[in-house]
Amino acid sequence: MKLTSLTVGCTLLLALMGGGCLMAADAPLNKLTPEEAQAGWKLLFDGETTKGWRNYKQDKISDGWQVVDGALTRAANGAGDIITDDQYDAFELSLEYKISKGGNSGIMYHVTEEGATPWQTGPEIQVQDNKDGHDPQLAGWLYQLYQPEIDKATGKPIDATKPAGEWNKLTILITPEKCVHTMNGVKYVEYVKGSKDWDQRVAKSKFGKMERFGKPTKGYISLQDHGNEVAYRNIKIREVK
Repeated sequence: MKLTSLTVGCTLLLALMGGGCLMAADAPLNKLTPEEAQAGWKLLFDGETTKGWRNYKQDKISDGWQVVDGALTRAANGAGDIITDDQYDAFELSLEYKISKGGNSGIMYHVTEEGATPWQTGPEIQVQDNKDGHDPQLAGWLYQLYQPEIDKATGKPIDATKPAGEWNKLTILITPEKCVHTMNGVKYVEYVKGSKDWDQRVAKSKFGKMERFGKPTKGYISLQDHGNEVAYRNIKIREVK
């Protein structure tokens, strides 16, 4: 998959997580700035290898995940869901993703290897082509649990995603006090994992019958193979103490 460069006309992204203000087009790919390193950020993908990732319940990563033009890419059938080598409890995660036309994927957190799949324990942030995708759960939503407020101009939930084939920046804050998803600089949702509201929503969802869903407070981060081509880059994490 050939990756296109980011447009020069994109808005300034505020790197409040210890990075200063940089135009996205000027930011180095798969690198930490000195400010980010000082603030405790680390890379989960070096831009050259699949080091740091393995398939769910496996000790290595399949050939279906490849590094293509500096992006960790689900590029072939049989890739399988992958997870980080390390586990995390409270953290900030920042990454960019590019989804294929009609494509679907997902990012899960607090994943343990107790279930048959990562999403049986770890909540999923949806990744999808919102225009031609087939899932009613849209990109950036917490799957079946939380979605953005209604945009008064459209009468539909706020949608800040870019079209298939373009890069989107997704940031995720996960702490016991609050969890926040931000898509391309637009805040989507805020919730408290394990709260009364959370428990009520889980009970009404397909996850309500899964004994371990959402219960772990520490676990792996997972990237989902949903059968479509998807690429991830600039995958960075900062643990929150």
